[in-house]
Amino acid sequence: MRIADRVLSRLLRLPPMRNGYTVEHGLRIPMRDGVDLRADHYAPTTREPRGTVLVRTPYGRGFPESALHGRMLAARGYHVLIGSVRGTFGSGGSFEPMAQETADGRDTIAWLRDRPWFDGRLATLGGSYLGWAQWTLLQDPPPELRTALVYVGPHDFREAVFGTGAFTLGDFLNWSHQITAQESHLLRRLTGRATARRRLKPGLHDLPLPDAAEPVLRGRAPWYRTWLSHPEGDDPFWGAYRAGAALERVQVPVLLVSGWQDLFLDQTLIQYETLRARGVEVSLTVGPWTHVGTAIAGAAPVENRALSWLDKHLSNTASTPPTAPAEPGETPTPIHHTDEEGRHEPTGPGEAPVRVYRTGEERWHELAVWPPATAPASFMPDPVGGLSAGDSVDGEVSFRYDPADPTPSVGGRVLAGKAGVRDNRRLEARPDVLVFTTAPLAADLDVAGSPVLELALTVDNPHADVFVRLCDVDRRGRSANFSDAMLRLDPGAPAGEVQHLRLNLDGCFHRLLAGHRLRLQISGGAHPRFSRNLGTDGTFADGAKLATSLHTVHTAPTRLVLPISSDAPSTTR
Repeated sequence: MRIADRVLSRLLRLPPMRNGYTVEHGLRIPMRDGVDLRADHYAPTTREPRGTVLVRTPYGRGFPESALHGRMLAARGYHVLIGSVRGTFGSGGSFEPMAQETADGRDTIAWLRDRPWFDGRLATLGGSYLGWAQWTLLQDPPPELRTALVYVGPHDFREAVFGTGAFTLGDFLNWSHQITAQESHLLRRLTGRATARRRLKPGLHDLPLPDAAEPVLRGRAPWYRTWLSHPEGDDPFWGAYRAGAALERVQVPVLLVSGWQDLFLDQTLIQYETLRARGVEVSLTVGPWTHVGTAIAGAAPVENRALSWLDKHLSNTASTPPTAPAEPGETPTPIHHTDEEGRHEPTGPGEAPVRVYRTGEERWHELAVWPPATAPASFMPDPVGGLSAGDSVDGEVSFRYDPADPTPSVGGRVLAGKAGVRDNRRLEARPDVLVFTTAPLAADLDVAGSPVLELALTVDNPHADVFVRLCDVDRRGRSANFSDAMLRLDPGAPAGEVQHLRLNLDGCFHRLLAGHRLRLQISGGAHPRFSRNLGTDGTFADGAKLATSLHTVHTAPTRLVLPISSDAPSTTR
């Protein structure tokens, strides 16, 4: 393990290990209802420990959590407690995703207070579900908490599942399937991954959705059917799945990490905006990563940043800060003054709180605040597929959406599969996808923030969706997505009447280079990323009848508004 630690430290360019450590596996942590949870304690062998880091996970206490956070932090002076949440990897009780973490998190803290090695300095850390577990705890922050490090973690699970009005089908069927198989023996897990696409297909394409998932989930993920049975946002069922109150109650410094193609990017940006508006110290890092890519391509910058943050806010030493984030495929390079090992100086008052990667330009920028100052720029579509900053052109363009042959999803902010930036040309060649494209740009165009599409749309069927996307078309014609939005239309709106819709697209930081073209896509869905609109009034739980819908875009009132920045104040390679 020591050899592996050294190799990992060198690969990630982490600061040197300070001390040895011991590991105690399988600790029992009693919950208020008598259930015991299991945890592993990584204890630094030092007279001056630097505080305790709590990680609560449903994905097991082994690799990568044991290496990246257990051994890595313990070898640098921190006690680390990695706990398996209820119903997973030896912990008692039944796994009820998300809804169980508030009470169990508090009981874990109560147990921790009685440990002789706990000195009253606490940090929480982790990504995705592990980030959710932190937000549930932060609804009533324990007095010992000094800081929280949340990577790609949602605070409102209902919004993640149904925030567009459609069900986030591909991600949460895939995730549910992953959970049901994650404790199988290695060969079965490897076989399951190799055949996952084939096995998931019925659950993605057959109807009704809950019944279609049964051959995939085989009764081992009862929560999936339950979620589909509660689509309404005001349903009290979702109370346990919402931890937004934490954003109004947390006072300690918070480190946030996301990626421009991360599933939960929108929630991370809300977290940042809310905490900053309240005056809470908050740091934001957004890289060119997908959800999973944050832990892989982003491992070096993220783990270095975490060490620097913990040294400053938990141990109050700030002695070994991180290297700067690196471009994809490059070794991280220092931003500020460096020592012989290439580490830059500790996080200090003069260091920018926001680090964001500008795609298209492929550079990191350090900002005082996100987003930087911008000015709106409007682009108007025309009936022949143009998109320009000139006057609007009156006209109509139509396409028919057929749920029996739904418009497919390509890349984007998805959890699994081919996520992120992809070539959209095959998608754009479909008759159910409208495209509007500018002439080659005369100068670079920098988009910073959330684009807005003001869309005038008529649909002959009240049951319909609209999906919009922005792409960067390079000189060779490759159409690469960088921002999109999905909306399920109000079925109460009269069919055949013009609807004036406002779609807020994903936050982005993207440079369209001179000679490239900006493209706007408009379609009726993105399946199976989002469940298709069946065109009928069936519910998510029992809908099975299909009907087509004719979408007509009215070009004159339609307008794309981009937040354009003149430049970023500082850049790094």
